[in-house]
Amino acid sequence: MKKTDIAMIVLIAGFSVLVSYLVINSLVQGGFSEQTYEVKETSPISNEYVKPSSDIFNSEAINPTVQINIGQ
Repeated sequence: MKKTDIAMIVLIAGFSVLVSYLVINSLVQGGFSEQTYEVKETSPISNEYVKPSSDIFNSEAINPTVQINIGQ
């Protein structure tokens, strides 16, 4: 390697160390904000079973799992 190649590698490495130091330092000093938030509480899930509507679930309803051949 030439001296210019080594100098370029050292320059890039130094620049990347400087940038990473600045980024880490800004993250550490910034920290997390001490904000509070209001959240909604959910209602618990009940264990009651509601019978499905007989308009949709009945013996005359179309079964989508059965293959239908049209035109034969």
